[in-house]
Amino acid sequence: MKHSYLLGSFAALTLLAGCQSTANSVQPPKGLSTAQDIAQRYIIVDGHIDVPYRVHNKWVDVTQATEDGDFDYPRAVSGGLNAPFMSIYVPASLDNSAESTQLAHMLIDNVEAITARAPDKFAIAKSPADVRAQFANGLISLPMGMENGSPIQGDLKNLEKFYERGIRYITLAHSRANHISDSSYDIRRKWHGLSPFGKELVTAMNNIGIMIDISHVSDEAFYQAIEISKVPVIASHSSLRTFTPGFERNMTDDMIKKLGENGGVVMINFGSGFVTKEARLWSDNRTKQRNALIKEFGEDSEQVANFADSYAKENPYPYSTLSDVLDHIDHVVGLIGIDHVGIGSDFDGVGDSLPVGLKDVSAYPSLVQGLLDRGYSEKEIASLLGENLLRVWSDVEAYALTH
Repeated sequence: MKHSYLLGSFAALTLLAGCQSTANSVQPPKGLSTAQDIAQRYIIVDGHIDVPYRVHNKWVDVTQATEDGDFDYPRAVSGGLNAPFMSIYVPASLDNSAESTQLAHMLIDNVEAITARAPDKFAIAKSPADVRAQFANGLISLPMGMENGSPIQGDLKNLEKFYERGIRYITLAHSRANHISDSSYDIRRKWHGLSPFGKELVTAMNNIGIMIDISHVSDEAFYQAIEISKVPVIASHSSLRTFTPGFERNMTDDMIKKLGENGGVVMINFGSGFVTKEARLWSDNRTKQRNALIKEFGEDSEQVANFADSYAKENPYPYSTLSDVLDHIDHVVGLIGIDHVGIGSDFDGVGDSLPVGLKDVSAYPSLVQGLLDRGYSEKEIASLLGENLLRVWSDVEAYALTH
């Protein structure tokens, strides 16, 4: 088991009773705390959860309780999660290949299979209206975002196909520069931002109604995307560089201000390496030591094979905390206001690096309690939990209707 669950009272009761009741009949128990009540009454949108790739690698029925991972139906209900964006993640290793596009379609098939297996619990969401209607009917919406634009393959017909299948944001690149954009992780700056096709794609995404996601892209690509886009953009799962100096995957204060001017939303990533300098340095040092061993003994050596376990044993991982995540939220609010921050947990995508207090999808009430403790109003919390992202999505949708 990757980690102990934070099952709330409702999920625990559901499991103990072996309950198979429909989502429409799901009622949270009486006696909820204020934080639990808020989490149940307002729409919670999480910008990035890696369930499709998780079940692709090792099939598990997330419509029921699972023994590992960060997401399943009982825990989602317990946490009040209503609209987790399912990440259609395509590894950069597949860039420039037909396999890239094929895998994206297979992962969309996985999401459709989840909803087909449990139509009383889940439904595909292709619009903010879908999310609101399904929330009213007690269903968990599964909107989809594509992580890595590689499957577009330089062909806008593919963009149309993915839109038809439900893709509503595209993370332009992932860990390497692709045919669209440079990546924050790739020291080669092939395009010095966006490629010529990438600039064309931003406009095409505006026109069709797909949100532009600037998580993972280089700083230059971010500023170019902001300049070209006629509608707000999102960072579906990024945190702040002021807390992780030198980590380009996160956003600088200047970028956050620019995002605010654009009307966009930064959705905070929960992974400890995104949240604190200590966790970032732990990972960076591990990589350096591993590379040194590869250079000395070779990648297939026993020393390299045993390194990860020995390093973790000698250097316990410095998990971040709920308080650290709240610091990121506070910082965005201080810079550009409450209307431009959201949740992009990266559940099922950051392995065993999640903060103390935010270990899976049952933990959103803990986040809400932290916000209450820091003086946020119920209205402000509702904005952060989901309304901010729904506003951007609605703006993108409205623009596309006239273009």
